[in-house]
Amino acid sequence: MKKSRFSDSQIIGVLKQEEAGVPVPELCREHGISSATFHKWRANWVAWTPR
Repeated sequence: MKKSRFSDSQIIGVLKQEEAGVPVPELCREHGISSATFHKWRANWVAWTPR
């Protein structure tokens, strides 16, 4: 299995930026990820983060 370039805390940080109102395309450019990767992260992590 391939090791991720991003740690769990980095992924959560990106997702929190999106919640704060930063547009997804801007986040993807800034962090060097595809929109598909971002949406996969959101699908996997939002279910696990307490609200």
